[in-house]
Amino acid sequence: MITLATAEVLPEDGTSGALVGRVFLPQAGGPAVVAIRDGGVFDVSAKFATVSALCEADDSARALRAAKGVRIADLATILANTPPDARDPKKPWLLAPVDLQVLKAAGVTFAVSMLERVIEERARGNPASAEAIRKEVVRLVGDDFSKLKPGSAEAIRLKQVLIDQNAWSQYLEVGIGPDAEVFTKAPVLSSVGTGMDAGLHPKSTWNNPEPEVVLFVSSRGRIVGAALGNDVNLRDFEGRSALLLSKAKDNNASCAVGPLLRLFDDSFSLDHVRRMDVGLTVKGADDFVLEGHSSISKISRDPTDLVAQTIGPVHQYPDGFALFLGTMFAPVKDRDAAGQGFTHKRDDIVTIAAPELGQLVNRMRTSDECEPWTLGVGALMKNLAQRKLL
Repeated sequence: MITLATAEVLPEDGTSGALVGRVFLPQAGGPAVVAIRDGGVFDVSAKFATVSALCEADDSARALRAAKGVRIADLATILANTPPDARDPKKPWLLAPVDLQVLKAAGVTFAVSMLERVIEERARGNPASAEAIRKEVVRLVGDDFSKLKPGSAEAIRLKQVLIDQNAWSQYLEVGIGPDAEVFTKAPVLSSVGTGMDAGLHPKSTWNNPEPEVVLFVSSRGRIVGAALGNDVNLRDFEGRSALLLSKAKDNNASCAVGPLLRLFDDSFSLDHVRRMDVGLTVKGADDFVLEGHSSISKISRDPTDLVAQTIGPVHQYPDGFALFLGTMFAPVKDRDAAGQGFTHKRDDIVTIAAPELGQLVNRMRTSDECEPWTLGVGALMKNLAQRKLL
C-alpha cells in the first residue's frame, strides 16, 4: 500500500508557492479545485470551477491567492484517504491536478531517449535483442546529441549520413529533424494523481516509467505552471510498430500527473523548469530497485519551442493543454536475466520527484485492475451545474 507523507508531496519550500490541486468531494459527488495553503486545503471552486478556468486568468498565481475559499481539511488527512486500498469513499481524496486541458506529450526530446527509441524499433519489441542493437546504433551514430540543434544544418548533414548507411529511423527524424513529435497522450479528465494505481496494458511484457515535467498552458499559449508526470510507456507495443503508439501510450490509468500544479510566480518560473532534475525510483515487491533521473537542461528542444509547435494558427485548445516534455531516462538495468533489461512487475512503486514540485507516487497494476475511469466531461459539467458552479 502507498503511504503519502505531506512533506514529500509538497515542494521543498512547502506551501510558499501557488499550489493547486483537485479533491473529490463525496458530499458534492464531484471534484473541487483547491488551493494548498499553510492552514490546510481550501475549496476555491466558487471562484474557479475548473483548473482550466484558473489557468485562463491573467495572473493565475495571484488569482489563486486572492480566492478566499472554504477549508476542507488538512492535507495529511486527504492524502491518507487517497490510495484506493485505504480509501473511505465518504471522505475527500486527492485527484490529478488537471481537468479540461488536453493531455499532450512530446516524444524523443532527449538524445538518450532517442537512441532507445531507435533500439525499440530495430528490436521489434523484443527486449532480448536490444543490447546487441544498442551497441550497433552507438557505433553508427554515437551517444551524445546534446550539442546538436534539431533542424540545423549539422543535423541535416547527419541525417544524410545515416540514410547513406541505412541507419535512418523515424525516431531520429523527430529527434534531430525540424518537427517535434507531439501527440495526444490520453483523453481529457482520464489522468490519475499521486497515490493512485497507474496502468499497464495486460498484454505488455516490456514497459517502463517515463519521469517528466508537465507544463500547463492556457488557450492563449501562455505557460502558467508545471507538475510532474509519468508518461507510462509500452516498449514492446511501440517497438513493433510506431502505428501502435496510441495503444502503447493510452490505456486506463496510464497517464499520471501530480502531485500538485505549481503556478508560476516570483518563487517559481520557467527558468526553474529548464534547470530541473527529475528523479525516479522504482521499488519492486521482489526487492528490485531502479533509480534514474532526467535533466531538463539536456533537452534538445526548449520548452517554449515545444509549446509553440503544439498551439498556434494550425491548432487551438480552447480549454488549454498539459504538455509532457519528454524524458532522457531510458532503463537498461537488467531485472531478471542478463540482457533482458527492465520491465515493470505488478505492485512496483514508482516515485517521480523534483524539489520544486514534490513527489508523484503510483503503484503499477494492469489497466483492467485499476479503478475504472467514469467521470468524463459530460458528467463533470452536469455535476458542476447541479452545484451551481457554472
